[in-house]
Amino acid sequence: MRAVIQRVSSSSVVIERKCHGEIGHGMTILIGIEGSDTVEDIDWLCRKIVNLRIFDDENGVMNKSILETGGDILVISQFTLYASTRKGNRPSYIKAAAPEIAVPLYGKFLERLENILGKQVKKGIFGADMKVSIVNEGPVTIIIDTKIKE
Repeated sequence: MRAVIQRVSSSSVVIERKCHGEIGHGMTILIGIEGSDTVEDIDWLCRKIVNLRIFDDENGVMNKSILETGGDILVISQFTLYASTRKGNRPSYIKAAAPEIAVPLYGKFLERLENILGKQVKKGIFGADMKVSIVNEGPVTIIIDTKIKE
């Protein structure tokens, strides 16, 4: 799994001209799923995300996690995170999981994230044409790949 995590002041997703999810202070997570991803990848990634210390403490130092701040999370599925631009100018998405694999893993990812966070996670719709608005705070953007674990 590959995640792009952004610390946000606000974020929203619009689908078919209707707001489907909206948050204030928290994180927007763009999540890509690879064909070889497993439940172990989900568990590791969710624990890593909720414990990332990317929110400011009382001294203005990034020292608090989303668990400590009580912020919200908006999750957007994004297969293009697995784009390969190695050959030519048209990206290949061969590494992105097919929907029959990705949809159940996406659902498990959302469920696990909600369980750890202790509240509902806002989300887009898998495979939908979405308009995502992100007010990146900082800016703070972190990329995590479960196959690399850096």
